[in-house]
Amino acid sequence: MTNDNTHTSETTAIWKNHVTAPDTPKGFTLRTTYPGNPDGVDVMLERWQAGSEEPPHSHPGDDMTIVVEGKMAIQFFKKAAGGLEVDGEPVILRAGETGYIKANRIHDAKYLEDCKLVYAHDKAFGFVAEG
Repeated sequence: MTNDNTHTSETTAIWKNHVTAPDTPKGFTLRTTYPGNPDGVDVMLERWQAGSEEPPHSHPGDDMTIVVEGKMAIQFFKKAAGGLEVDGEPVILRAGETGYIKANRIHDAKYLEDCKLVYAHDKAFGFVAEG
């Protein structure tokens, strides 16, 4: 049962006012809270379209992703002679699940369904293309 005090991701203002960030993959928009705070945590509310993906990359700090809606896959990699080598099976995250990635860990991300995520990055956010 819903009433005037019940919100969904479609009706709350939290998921509005997203913008496109320069040099990021197609289908990605974000809304930040404390962008560039070198001593804090950058927090983003992200929306990804189904079928969009991030190439192999790393971040300079630890990160946490909470899947609010949708389903995504994360594949880890390690550096090998001549490029990158797959490191383990993909990790699948569904609505309500949280994933953590250590700083500088190479990974990609594929959005299997439309996703809404809460993403937190230790210190100022950074994206390093790998491979």
